[in-house]
Amino acid sequence: MHAIQMRGITKRFGPVVANDHINFDLEQGEIHALLGENGAGKTTLMRILYGLYHADEGEIRVDGEVVHIASPKDAIRLGIGMVTQHFALVPTLSVAENVVLGYTDGFRVEPQAAQQRVAEAAARFGIEVDPAALVRHLSVGERQRVEILKALYRNARILILDEPTAVLVPQEVEVLFETLERLRQGGLSVIFISHKLYEVMTVCDRITVLRDGRVVGTVDKEATSQAELARMMVGRETFGVTRQDGRPQGPVLLRIENLSALDQKGLPALKEVTLEVRAGEILGVAGVSGNGQTELSHVLAGTLKPTEGRVLVGNEDLTGADPARISAAGVGRIPEDRHEGVIGELSVAENLALEYLDEFVKGGRLDHRRIRQHAERLIAEYQIKASPTDRTRTLSGGNMQKVILARALSRNPRVVIASQPTRGLDVGATEYVRSKLLEQRDRGAAVLLLSEDLDEVLALSDRIAVIYEGRIVDVLPASEADVEQLGLMMSGAREGTSARV
Repeated sequence: MHAIQMRGITKRFGPVVANDHINFDLEQGEIHALLGENGAGKTTLMRILYGLYHADEGEIRVDGEVVHIASPKDAIRLGIGMVTQHFALVPTLSVAENVVLGYTDGFRVEPQAAQQRVAEAAARFGIEVDPAALVRHLSVGERQRVEILKALYRNARILILDEPTAVLVPQEVEVLFETLERLRQGGLSVIFISHKLYEVMTVCDRITVLRDGRVVGTVDKEATSQAELARMMVGRETFGVTRQDGRPQGPVLLRIENLSALDQKGLPALKEVTLEVRAGEILGVAGVSGNGQTELSHVLAGTLKPTEGRVLVGNEDLTGADPARISAAGVGRIPEDRHEGVIGELSVAENLALEYLDEFVKGGRLDHRRIRQHAERLIAEYQIKASPTDRTRTLSGGNMQKVILARALSRNPRVVIASQPTRGLDVGATEYVRSKLLEQRDRGAAVLLLSEDLDEVLALSDRIAVIYEGRIVDVLPASEADVEQLGLMMSGAREGTSARV
């Protein structure tokens, strides 16, 4: 029996066809993966199902009946829930208050009654949460469980999960998968969006692959492989990108000494961080979101002043230096949020020249011909699917990231600061970005990789530093690290045995 049938779904944004006559079925009691590169149309399709977008053509059936979903309220009424990467919870309220918020008859929420109802619902669905706990005190994995419970409390029979493991440590991923399997056995139907192929092969029953707004195919898990799924997604097989061990390393190019800094709320975010990165080395910093990685990348990019400690590139003290001086010292920066790394209204050519505009001045004016020639060269070299005159905001996430990579790496920097460089990217774009970081390492640059993707850290790093609550727990050779050990340190459950820098 079909829980969902989407037939001939077409959605256009101006001249761009995001969904091109897509057919998609979800069976009752199945976990169905939706795979595809950035810009393939996955998010658009799910936003149509949840009522955030409206299709230009096509029809949706729920339990065999044609329905019109004009808003999320309609979707919820039809038993469809959605959990995104960015949770819609109120940190200052309790778990119970968050779950019942907007689903009560009046404006008042009786705490005791709400806690009782939520506790009963949590027990019924087998989701471990404390109804009385304040959301701000919960881990990311616990918050995600609250979001899932919130959808189920609203009688969701169909759950859309958008990149649900992106913010979780391995142990939390295992708990999520156990929860989904339990819910599936109870009759829940799940649409699981992920760019991690091994996760899809672990937890899903069927997999639908989108490419360029069209369905490439739907396959049973038992009848496919990770290599085949990658080929369907990008039109070729991808075999992953990993470092080659045993390469010689040079002198220390980046030295961070006893670095401390405050977050936006004025609270300590970095606490006496000490790290060294050598020429020809990738040092990966592993940690769950919110443990100081953002502040560390901002200090190293020159957008946050430290409260104490030093940052040296070579022999040059760059503590508290502005972004321009940091760039001039030979530091290439790949920011955590690619949208903050570009100016969307400017063209691709202008963004590629942004940090070096003084080099494109002729007779006191910008030399637009040279800016365009510079862009054409980098567009070709970095395989950016855009023209020099395109507005950068119109690019897909992968192509926007390539613009940032081209600007940061084309000048052969001594030091590369890469913060979440593949977040939200599909398998093809991820492979490309990782290969570029390895090229920099092999060229002799010192690369500091800050990533919440543990597989990425393990695949690329020569050494791994684990950060928890603003402190470096341990630094160890990647060859000695394993997922379980790192996951425990990332969650604060286990201290490191050394602090080798």
